[in-house]
Amino acid sequence: MASKGNWTVVFEDKKIIKQIGDSAGEYVIDDDVFWGQSKFSNIWAIQYGTSVTTDEVEYRDQTPHSSFADSNLGSFQDFIDKWDSAHLTQLQDNWDGDIRIEAEKGPRPTSYSS
Repeated sequence: MASKGNWTVVFEDKKIIKQIGDSAGEYVIDDDVFWGQSKFSNIWAIQYGTSVTTDEVEYRDQTPHSSFADSNLGSFQDFIDKWDSAHLTQLQDNWDGDIRIEAEKGPRPTSYSS
């Protein structure tokens, strides 16, 4: 891909990467039903939120790169929701592992939205 997006999805690794902003990071999403959708069968990677809108979806075969809007993959929010869910689980695990009393560490996280 010629440009770096705000989000990167690597289908081979089942990985969603948030590149910028609050809590940037990556998670492997272990959800075979999600990744096994037929609409993803020819997708290698996605760079989403790039400044080069024609170079967002990379295909496994010789299909030219396309914009996400032209790829017929649905809403990118599906990927963001998966990342947010994984990040919330991490925040909760961190909170649960913190040995300070609740009054010192605040309430346990119950939601996260990118």
